[in-house]
Amino acid sequence: MPKRGRKYRTSAGHLDRDQLYEADMAFELLKQLSYVRFDETVDVAVALGVNPRHADQMVRGAVVLPHGTGKTVTVVVFAKGDKANEAREAGADFVGDDDLVEKIKGGWLDFDKAIATPPMMGTVGKIGRVLGPRGLMPNPKSGSVTFDVAQAVRDSKAGKVDFRVEKAGIVHAGIGKVSFDADQLVANA
Repeated sequence: MPKRGRKYRTSAGHLDRDQLYEADMAFELLKQLSYVRFDETVDVAVALGVNPRHADQMVRGAVVLPHGTGKTVTVVVFAKGDKANEAREAGADFVGDDDLVEKIKGGWLDFDKAIATPPMMGTVGKIGRVLGPRGLMPNPKSGSVTFDVAQAVRDSKAGKVDFRVEKAGIVHAGIGKVSFDADQLVANA
């Protein structure tokens, strides 16, 4: 049995493991029992009871949280011409086309989300082996390959969360920070 620290034992003593808590009460309790010196991320795990090996039971999607995730997101947009200007006006951190692809080929990966216009996907495909394993490759199903780049950038900056069922049939997603109000966490959940 692992030896636990004093702060952990104190927090665990206030929690009744046999009681089911309502969402608002659980988030209030979470805020009270936090003992670390940084702003923790609040995650939700939902057991769906599906088998993701069957194509008709695969659950994936994206949602914009009403109060955001509490993180600042760095957005890269692969676009040319008017779409590049739209992305800059919407608040994209980096906008480019072939020059941005070369920069990423050189090892630069200081961004959280990548968005592309459909004509640029041929160029972005060249760095698919770099972006794909890190979960950064633009995907039409998640809304990151679109002609409406301004809306995609605004959604990403506002706290868009992508979710996907894992092998055991559970969906995990971060819904905010401990510093959020309990009402904000309930709305995000």
